[in-house]
Amino acid sequence: MSIAIGQPAPDFTLPASGGRTVSLATLKGKPFVLYFYPKADTPGCTTEACAFEEALPQLGHTGAMVIGVSKDSIKAIEKFAAKYNLTFPLASDPETKVIEAYGAWQEKSMYGKKYMGIERSTVLVDAKGKIAKIWPKVKIAGHAVEVSQAVKELA
Repeated sequence: MSIAIGQPAPDFTLPASGGRTVSLATLKGKPFVLYFYPKADTPGCTTEACAFEEALPQLGHTGAMVIGVSKDSIKAIEKFAAKYNLTFPLASDPETKVIEAYGAWQEKSMYGKKYMGIERSTVLVDAKGKIAKIWPKVKIAGHAVEVSQAVKELA
């Protein structure tokens, strides 16, 4: 990861589902979760998104926002959000600038072939805009609950 706990979160402004725009500037003053996922509407990414959607009521009590980030187009993201009734913003970063800034653009390997792609990872940013916690190489089972717990501990 190219970021570290305690350092300021890299700046970003991205278009998101529901006609929204998400940016570091508008999120300052409250904690938020950025999770990076490889591709909308694939089994693992769907499971993860639905788990975060289920965790929203607990996160809502802390004032924290969840934002999913992928390099999918806004059209693909909107379709994904609508299909699974996802109410939190899913942001589109087709140039991978934000994905790279947060250390989620990694070399991967499949069938012996190396390529660059999104490593499933999550970053918790505190109300002051500093990195509070980083989860690299996320395993989906129980992850949203673990993130919710970390957000509660921040509050």
